[in-house]
Amino acid sequence: MAQPCSITGVGITPFSKGSGATVAELAEKAALEAIADSGLDPADIGVVIFGNATQGAMEGQHGIRGQLALANLSLGIIPVINVENACCSATTALQVATAYLGAGMVEHALVVGSEVMTQAGPDTVLAAFEGSWDVANRDASFARLAALGSSTLVPDDAESLDTRTVFMDIYASFARDHMARFGSTREQFAAVSAKNHAHSVHNPNAQFQKSFTVDEVLAARAVVWPLTIPMCSPISDGAAAAVVSRASRASNAARAVTIRGMALGHGGSWDGIDPSQHVSPRTARRAYAEAGLTPSDVDVAEVHDATAIGEVQQVEHMGLVEYGDGGRAAERGDTALGGRIPVNPSGGLESRGHPIGATGLAQIHELVLQLRGEAGARQVEGARIALAENSGGLTGIEEAAVAITLLERAVR
Repeated sequence: MAQPCSITGVGITPFSKGSGATVAELAEKAALEAIADSGLDPADIGVVIFGNATQGAMEGQHGIRGQLALANLSLGIIPVINVENACCSATTALQVATAYLGAGMVEHALVVGSEVMTQAGPDTVLAAFEGSWDVANRDASFARLAALGSSTLVPDDAESLDTRTVFMDIYASFARDHMARFGSTREQFAAVSAKNHAHSVHNPNAQFQKSFTVDEVLAARAVVWPLTIPMCSPISDGAAAAVVSRASRASNAARAVTIRGMALGHGGSWDGIDPSQHVSPRTARRAYAEAGLTPSDVDVAEVHDATAIGEVQQVEHMGLVEYGDGGRAAERGDTALGGRIPVNPSGGLESRGHPIGATGLAQIHELVLQLRGEAGARQVEGARIALAENSGGLTGIEEAAVAITLLERAVR
């Protein structure tokens, strides 16, 4: 970034099923909250970047989504840019905003992610997820995924939900590969899930606010082996927003959170052999280098746990634990509140919810609260450096897009 940037305001709606709200209603609520939190007026905003992944599939609104969603805000004729990048649409939008700021084109940007996913029929929802992998080569993609971790035997009596998104099968393949590669277990995946559900009890905006034991997670209804329902993120309605400002123009410097480093990568070239060459660690290394930080500097993280295996993989890819130790770290309590490196204190996607186009900014919202010391019962004491990993889609056998953000609390 040519110009240092700070997050000066954040906003969020509750994540829920069947909110009854529109994409626009949710977006406007989160946006106004973020602007008020920044101490600015809507007229101070120079550009809006809007993240949304599924409104085209859900409602047929394929274009001008941001212009319509924020039509009631008094923004004048400033640019509104629409971003779709699968599940990391929102953090991709954040990176576009920092590019505007870094180039000196504006002083303040508004970034909003909004999604309504629970009001459409199941066939529409399934079709929306199908659009985030290679639909032209579906059979070949499934064959590559089936080969991944094929040495892990699936029990003969394993059950599966008849109606599930393609990404649950993708994550199940990732889980079986991790089990074959590192000896991880279903109990470890359940420990991740139980930890995140315990965190969400303290998050009033989370879709689920109920704790589960490891045994309850394992005994829950199967989605596709080895994953059960509590291990998997739900579909959700919700919105989140952030105001990003040139650091020199932050109106609330004492509460502003500095963006130390960012990186955005795309996958598709990983051969499945060396996990350090997966798109996630390669992108993370760029972000750490830009920030001048290392994984050991991180005090708290939000990672993309669309399923429990997602967290296991990503804490390893981010260098927060050694490869093969992601599940064991959850069992030991290392990644829980009060542990060595708390991960997903918000409850994560599994429990906070996953309105795709808003998820990345929900991670940012949580980390800004953590760095301000405003997270209440889920506060990570002394947090100074925070990491967000947000990824989405699939190309080959890895995520199609990965966005990494490193944040630092204001000097007090």
